[in-house]
Amino acid sequence: MDDSRSFRGERGGAVKLLLVLGSDDCIDAMRRGLAPMGYDLIRYRHVLKAMDNIDEVDPCAIVVSARDFPRHWKILVQFVRAERSKEACPIVLLKSAAFGAEETSKAFFLGVNGVLDDSLFTAEKLSLLQGMLGRRSSAREKRRHFRFAVEPWHRVDFLVADLLEREIVRGVVGNISSGGILFSPEDARALEHARSIAGANASREFRQCSLRAGEAILSPVCRLAHVGKTLSLEFVSFPPGEEAELENYIEETMMLGQGRALESIAC
Repeated sequence: MDDSRSFRGERGGAVKLLLVLGSDDCIDAMRRGLAPMGYDLIRYRHVLKAMDNIDEVDPCAIVVSARDFPRHWKILVQFVRAERSKEACPIVLLKSAAFGAEETSKAFFLGVNGVLDDSLFTAEKLSLLQGMLGRRSSAREKRRHFRFAVEPWHRVDFLVADLLEREIVRGVVGNISSGGILFSPEDARALEHARSIAGANASREFRQCSLRAGEAILSPVCRLAHVGKTLSLEFVSFPPGEEAELENYIEETMMLGQGRALESIAC
């Protein structure tokens, strides 16, 4: 029996990310963080089955757990690198606290693009993972598709006035790209209403939105991409000049900080 499972991305998803994970500890967090970027997440619980099907899956990148597969991750990396370069198919290794410096050096020698602690998959850690998976992408692609964790000093806020009738919905922005945001409404009714319309009206657009990015106040038109414990919203359009303003803000404020963090973790 095939042990694979697919989580389709929210952007239509022709880009396949292969997850080789024995346990379920971080799969939900990865699905919430990576599927809205457009990845189709293909998950295998066994390394050998993943290797058997790698040509059929044809992944753009691979994430494998060293905790779940302490010996077989090396076999997988060598198998992939025999046919696919680091540029063509980045590999990120998830490690436990017991994974030492010597093993980390060996991982990079074998062709891993990045090594990431597998505990507590926070929004910030998902941003680092996104960078490792595509750190050779263009700056515009990063601004568009990578979700950057939002911290209080980033001064990013969002509200929508046409989700609930005659009420302004405020909340917290968890992450952002120039393509969309992850938004946690303060009012639980907003999530309930979003769930009620998600299936019947998947293309529903919200035109009364306000996004603050630093000093700029922007007016995106948003589309509901996914509803879970939070709302994943896609930016459909901006008034003239505002999309470039958001891209500049992300590049100047968020990408530089992420780049410094990546340099300390990935090769």
